[in-house]
Parts: sequence; C-alpha cells; structure tokens
Amino acid sequence: MQTQIRFDPLRLPPETAKLRDEVRAFLADEIAQGTFDPKLGQKNPGYDRDFSRRVGERGWIGMTWPKEYGGQERSYLDRYVVTEEMRVACAPTWSHFVADRQSGPVILKYGTEALKAEILPKIVRGERCFAIGMSEPNSGSDLFAAATRAEAEGDQYRVNGTKIWTSNAHRAEYMIALLRTSPPTNDNRRHGLTQFLVDMRLPGITVRPIDQMPGSTDFNEVHFEDVMVPADHVLGEVDGAWKQATAELAYERSGPERFLETYTVLAELLRTLGKDPDLRAAEGVGRLVAQLHTLRRMSVSVAGMLEAGREPVLEASIVKDLGTVWEQALPAIARDLAAFAKPNPETQVAFEELIDHATLVAPKLTIQGGTTEVLRGIIARGLGLR
Repeated sequence: MQTQIRFDPLRLPPETAKLRDEVRAFLADEIAQGTFDPKLGQKNPGYDRDFSRRVGERGWIGMTWPKEYGGQERSYLDRYVVTEEMRVACAPTWSHFVADRQSGPVILKYGTEALKAEILPKIVRGERCFAIGMSEPNSGSDLFAAATRAEAEGDQYRVNGTKIWTSNAHRAEYMIALLRTSPPTNDNRRHGLTQFLVDMRLPGITVRPIDQMPGSTDFNEVHFEDVMVPADHVLGEVDGAWKQATAELAYERSGPERFLETYTVLAELLRTLGKDPDLRAAEGVGRLVAQLHTLRRMSVSVAGMLEAGREPVLEASIVKDLGTVWEQALPAIARDLAAFAKPNPETQVAFEELIDHATLVAPKLTIQGGTTEVLRGIIARGLGLR
C-alpha cells in the first residue's frame, strides 16, 4: 500500500530560543570545568553518569513526559533544541540518551503503572542507562527475523538467544528487547514478536564487548541463557510488538544525532580553511552547509509530527538514511577540501587527528539504528515499490 511521504515546513517557535540559551550556558560551564572538550569531537568519552545527573537536575531528561513521573510536559521541539545543542558540543550524553529518546516513551506508552512509577523518575534523574535489544547475529537489521525466544512459564518468561550491536549494554541497567514469543504465520512474518523490559543484572545474561576500529567498545553482543523475565515486564501486546517497535524507531531515527555525530569535523574544517578560503574550498563548504541545513529542516519537521501525536516512520527512515550517509562521508570530503589550504600550525595537527578518528568511526554510522539497505526497503515499501 502506497503511503504519502511529506515533510511539512516547520520553524522552531521563538520560545525555544530562551531554552537554547540556557543549554548553551550550561554546556559552557561544563566545558570550563573540564567535563569535556567540544573540539575533540567523538574522541571525547561519550558516557558520564555525573553529567547525566546534572542534566536531569535541569529538567532536560524526559522533558516531554507527564509531571507525575518526573517529566516537564514540554514539547518535542523543546527536546529537539536540547538534543541539538548537546550533539553540536559533543557532550557526554550516552548514559541517559537512549532512555530519554525511546526507552522511556515505550515504557510510558506500554508499561504497567508499577513499572512507570518505578523506572521513569529514575530515568528523569539521569540514574538509569538503557540498551536496545533488536538486532541479532543472523538477521542484522531485519527485525522481523528475530529468533531470540521468550517462552512463557507461569508468571515468567524463559529467554534464550543472542542480540548484537547493542550500544552500551555493558553499562546499562535495562534493555528493551524484541523477543519471539510465537512463530511467524504464513501470511504475517511480523507476528509473534513481543517487547520486554529486561533487567540486565538478571542471572544468565552475558555481555561481550565488540571492539571497534577507533578503540572504543560501544557495541556489544548480549547472550541470554535461561534468563527468567517476569511476565509483568511485558511491554504492550504479546505477539504484536512489531507495531510498537516500528513506531519506536521513529524516535530513534529522526533526531539531529543522526547527522551531527561528525559535526565537529565541519566546524574544524572551517577553522582550518580560515576566513578567506579559495573558490574550490568555499564551494565545497557551501555545499556541505546547504545539505546540513536541509537535513535539519527535515528533522525538525519530524519532531513537529511527533509533537502532533503522529508516527512518521517513513519520514524518520529518510532522515536517518540521508543523515548517516552524509555524516559518514563528511570526514573524507573535509580532508579533500583542506588538502590545498595554507597550513595553519595552530589547527593542522588537531584537525588531522580529528579526521583520522572520525574516519574510523564512520563505518558504523550507517549500521546503528538500522542499515541503509533496510531503511531503503522500508521507504520503498511505503512508496508502494515493493
């Protein structure tokens, strides 16, 4: 069935300017105290519990959630501003970011009242880290092929299988896992999947870090061997979680983090080129900035759709596809544009080190959150092409 894809033009409302100033002042203070260095880009440690607690004290985690769970009942556009400023500065947000972006909203929508009352306030305070258990070794980003089993046994489920590419699983207290509770049917391969809130401290869970080229270990393989998960930790409909997981991905795939992960490379390129770049460099930078502006407008539009209660799955997939391809290509383009710039001893070494690191990081960008191939399949299906 063909679905209309549209990005309604949307500008951030004037009232978000005050919030942006507040976030910038907070980040400037953190930088002055040595919490992180924005010029280091992705070389900064991305995980800092104390920083997340200070962000929580400002009311900037779970800020769209109901006040009864610690939220501020602010708009998705307010949250967009906070995310954008944090990512541009390369602030260490990963302790709380996944919980804020998607895990909390899933619990808020599908969790029991007891789970919401227990966990959401802790997320808001920056005290809980979450991992997302979707991809598997033999199916990658094809979520509907998930085979990790959850078999009902009284008031519990026995879980066996493996998840992979689970960011921060070695640090997380919880995982929201997509597990198979029934076989798929002949006419619906999406049937039989259920979402669970899994306590990562349960017996039988083994986390194996996956070394990455830059030397980091953000990704992990998580193995479940006879892990007993309480039945009241089921989130939403048993056997019908494909609809939930698809909606969840609209949160994961559409934010500014999907095109700002290598943003520091662009900022340092401008410093390296100086105020009077040659025509070739100026044209290249202009092209990059125009592309970045377009991605931002599309992402803001999706934030507006979320604010309106819509589930812009296709639009979010487009933002993620275009955004991660752009940020993946940025280090190589920046290297080319800087090749003929007049050497600047004050910036050259730092710029080259930043480029080297970003080049090693780049391959993962079109994998995390769904591979380019899978995203384009979703988009093609939405257009009625498959």
